[in-house]
Amino acid sequence: MEAFRIGIAAILDVYVLAALAAGALGGVILGAIPGLGPVVAIAILLPATFQMEPLVGLTLLLGVYSGSWYGGAIPAILINTPGTPVNVLTTYDGYPMTLRGEARRALTLAYTSSFVGGIVSVLALALFAAPLAAIASNFGSPEFAMAAVSAIVLVILAHRGATLPAMAMVGAGLFLSTVGLEQTFYSQRYTFGQQWLLSGFPLIPIGLGLFAVSQGFILLSGGQSPPKVKEPATPNYKTLFEVFTYPVTLFRSAGFGVIMGVLPGVGEWMAQFFSYTAARSGSKTPEMFGKGAPEGLIASETANNAVPAAAMVPLLSLGLPGEALTAMMLAVFTVHNVFPGPTLFETRPDFIYGLYGSLFLINIVAFLFLLAFGRWIAQVTRLNYKLIGAGILVFAFAGVYTANYNLNDCYLALAFGLVGVALRRAGMPMVPILLGVVLGPILENRLRQAIGTSGSAWVFLERPISLVFVCLMLLAIGLHFYALQRNARARSMDANKQS
Repeated sequence: MEAFRIGIAAILDVYVLAALAAGALGGVILGAIPGLGPVVAIAILLPATFQMEPLVGLTLLLGVYSGSWYGGAIPAILINTPGTPVNVLTTYDGYPMTLRGEARRALTLAYTSSFVGGIVSVLALALFAAPLAAIASNFGSPEFAMAAVSAIVLVILAHRGATLPAMAMVGAGLFLSTVGLEQTFYSQRYTFGQQWLLSGFPLIPIGLGLFAVSQGFILLSGGQSPPKVKEPATPNYKTLFEVFTYPVTLFRSAGFGVIMGVLPGVGEWMAQFFSYTAARSGSKTPEMFGKGAPEGLIASETANNAVPAAAMVPLLSLGLPGEALTAMMLAVFTVHNVFPGPTLFETRPDFIYGLYGSLFLINIVAFLFLLAFGRWIAQVTRLNYKLIGAGILVFAFAGVYTANYNLNDCYLALAFGLVGVALRRAGMPMVPILLGVVLGPILENRLRQAIGTSGSAWVFLERPISLVFVCLMLLAIGLHFYALQRNARARSMDANKQS
């Protein structure tokens, strides 16, 4: 109870409240601009958060993370253009509702569904993070090593249809994490005599280069053009509680979002897919899905907003990020010598409760902001993309330089930006690279400690929790290959029927 009281006091700090409001409102606005999204914004803001207190910096990033999913529904519904990649399914039913004159109803359903999903996600974080951390307090090096390997495997398998490219990108990230001065024996690895490589490749130039700089180049080159904007609509306050007339779809979708958020590397895409499929299967009018079904819109928006807070569960309890955004947030922890994991709940309960409260308030602020100013926020879809691209590049390079005041970091960001442009145009996933960079040192150190202490690699099968992770990995891989075989068999049968 004392920790709860201290956590409330932490939230009421003026800097935390300012970060909360700025993050939530900024996230909503950025989410409404097609082509941006939270990854670019968080990559740009990351260097600035290193100068803030941990709770203030994380609150700012989480506000952008959560708020962008709210704002992304606006262009998806009004102009059939998702504000963020995870709002793609929102266009399936949101835009058809706009075409038949129900834009205000669709916006209201999206906002309310997002709010419910966000609140359920925060409650899940508060309920599950501490028990999982208690279990993780029994972890040793073998368990953490296998947990890291499991995260990598799940990230790869989550890229359905692109598992081999994802595997290659993870491998590239793991390789990048080995560059520099090795900490155990102080031997140089892949530095080629270059002194500036002794500290390895910093996370900030990689993250900003791959996500922000590359996106700026694409927008600046005219690779994306603003869509034609119709007159934006305001929410319909009379139907504010309509989502609760679909309670099964609403809370089942929130459940999918929470479960997929907790699993490393799965995230919003799988949450939306499962919730949308389940909603269509259980609907009395499945033929309406894709033609303006309210249930489809509710399923999509509830699921993707139930992920952000749930994605913090493995980060806080195990210290393992599951995707790019939580990987960047891990950097905020480590720069302040705050290390996520089982001990964080014992040593910094005030920080944990403050984080819970911040996430709760972020959803309230974003929801109320959209209800009050949604009509004006929709105007950002009219902005010229080349101006946006130029602004991204300015802020990105400024952020990279001010992180360490090292011009070499700017050159690295430029190089990774060009790599990011090439990967985007080739349709290659970039998130696995960042995860490989972050998880690489964790995996290497834990593997070395586990094998060095036991003297045998069999230690991973001899310890029960570690063995559970191994079995889960094998099960996930087996199910993946089973799904591939089943899909191949189905395609073969269709080809035979057509012939």
